[in-house]
Amino acid sequence: MRFLIILFIVAHITPVSAQLHQQLYARYDAYKETSLSDRRFKPEDVQALLRQLDNSFTKKEAGRSVEGRPISLVTYGNGPEQVLLWSQMHGDEPTATQALMDIFRWLSSSNDGFDPIREKIRKSITLHVIPMLNPDGAVRFTRRNHHDIDINRDALRLQTPEGRILKHIRDSLKADWGFNLHDQQRNTSVAGKAASVSLLAPAFNENRDVNKTRGDAMKLVRYIYDQLQSFIPDQVGIYPDDFEPRAFGDNIQKWGTRTVLVESGGFQQDFERQEIRKLNFVLIISALESIASSSYKKVAVKKYNEIPNNAARRLHELIVLNVNVEGLIRDVAFDRRETQNTTARHYYATGYVSDLGDLSTSVAYNSFDASGMVVEWGKLYPTVFDTVNDLQQADLAALLKLGFTDFIVREPVDKFSTVTVISPPVNIHNIVPAVSETLRLGSNPSLVFKKNEAVKAVVVNSQLIRLDD
Repeated sequence: MRFLIILFIVAHITPVSAQLHQQLYARYDAYKETSLSDRRFKPEDVQALLRQLDNSFTKKEAGRSVEGRPISLVTYGNGPEQVLLWSQMHGDEPTATQALMDIFRWLSSSNDGFDPIREKIRKSITLHVIPMLNPDGAVRFTRRNHHDIDINRDALRLQTPEGRILKHIRDSLKADWGFNLHDQQRNTSVAGKAASVSLLAPAFNENRDVNKTRGDAMKLVRYIYDQLQSFIPDQVGIYPDDFEPRAFGDNIQKWGTRTVLVESGGFQQDFERQEIRKLNFVLIISALESIASSSYKKVAVKKYNEIPNNAARRLHELIVLNVNVEGLIRDVAFDRRETQNTTARHYYATGYVSDLGDLSTSVAYNSFDASGMVVEWGKLYPTVFDTVNDLQQADLAALLKLGFTDFIVREPVDKFSTVTVISPPVNIHNIVPAVSETLRLGSNPSLVFKKNEAVKAVVVNSQLIRLDD
């Protein structure tokens, strides 16, 4: 009986290796670094978190950016496999940086059933992490560094201090593995869906040959791909693998480090990429465990080639089919662009018409068929509200059903804070807006779709609001 009790306890506190990814996903919230809740955090936010790391980590300043900001190197474990991860080489690609902060919390935790996995990683791997390679770009939420150089195209000339830091660390470690962590555009697609994650074992020459180094990276990529299918089936693709002679990923593979590229993409309404951050947490820890246990070696290289490639078609935010307005029937695609404030910490999104005509071969996150519907332009509500809070107290869903999409508020409207709190979304103005009753590329019309005199849906600022109920 005592043996059975012990067996029961062990079974319930120790994650099964084959199910590690599900365990990590299910229990992610316990490790999420909640101080980072959106994409536009800054270097000082990351540095503050690194100062809080316990003594199971070693931290040092690996160097400084052009503008003098520290670039940190965090090390964990003492195993023989040297594994290097670097994130935010592009300042506006922060998803993996957040996930790395979550992983640090996971590595410093204990008594939660994951201790055997941590111990395996600690004894098999020495983990080296550069959690924000381009802090100057992160300050402005821009891709390039202070001198407008794309660091990921500086692997040969090494004109950027950030690039020199990465090269020096890779060379001094003679890293066995490298994880090149990036973000890709939300409109990247695979098999007609969002490419929520794209993976690649980068080519090391023009012929895209497969040697032992790249072959091992291919095996691990396929292993990661299989883990992700539990959460985002058919939304993982292979990033284009043309050899780029100036890029770090391609050269690090060439220099003998097994290199894996991870590109974080879009997922439905997850504009802050928090779901993709969670998947980064899962895939990186799962990959580390696979390296530590050598389980990736069981994967055939040829299985890598079965992963679908990212598609050439861009994914729109919304496509409305068969819109009968202005005397003709067209499909209408909508996308969104972001405008950030001076501190680059906040933004608002503006919708716009990105394509018109026959879009039967196009794909989108959301679609709506307006066949047989009467299409009207959204209307301005005649009553002026004193405050945004007063507007929020109104029954906006009922007003949308009457075709009202635009509202005037007397108090000054701060778009950077207001537009995110209105639900359902409507257009807010301080003055009477200019009339936009035309469908043209770049325009941002509000559309009302009626059937039998009842409003079935509206499009406001490129967002579809269904009103069928």
